[in-house]
Formats: sequence, C-alpha cells, structure tokens
Amino acid sequence: MIPFRNSWPYDITGNDVFVQECPFCKASNVLLPLKPADVVSLYDGARKILLVFPCCHSRVRIVDADPDYLLANRPLRTENPISD
Repeated sequence: MIPFRNSWPYDITGNDVFVQECPFCKASNVLLPLKPADVVSLYDGARKILLVFPCCHSRVRIVDADPDYLLANRPLRTENPISD
C-alpha cells in the first residue's frame, strides 16, 4: 500500500505543473520546475526526479506519480486526515 503521507496533489494546466500549496513553506499556487511529460514519465515508477520547490528550495525525490498525486521518497504530510 502506498503511504498517503508521502503523496502530494498536483495540477497540470497547459504546459505548467503546479501544486496548490507547498508542503514545506505553505506558499500557495507554486509553479513546479516540471513539464507534463516529466510527470507522465513517472507514472510507472521507471524514473525518479529530484524536485526542488522554487518557493523555499526544499528538495524531495519524486519516485512515482498518477494523474492526481506525486509520490515522494519521504513524508510530505504531518497529520493523518482520516481518523478512526
């Protein structure tokens, strides 16, 4: 099972990839230095990308992706949104 705490939602608009909020500094609408083709190449996990957030220069390795979420090699979330 993929750990939800290691995932972060992203959006593609035109040729831009962005996140609604940076998981590190909480800046909003952050344009990522990725192209949509880079994200698609991650879908099978065949490639890994070092992502440097331009807002705070925090780094994370992206190891997989799907059409909604990027999957990192370390936790990006601190809390669990689903509680029992």
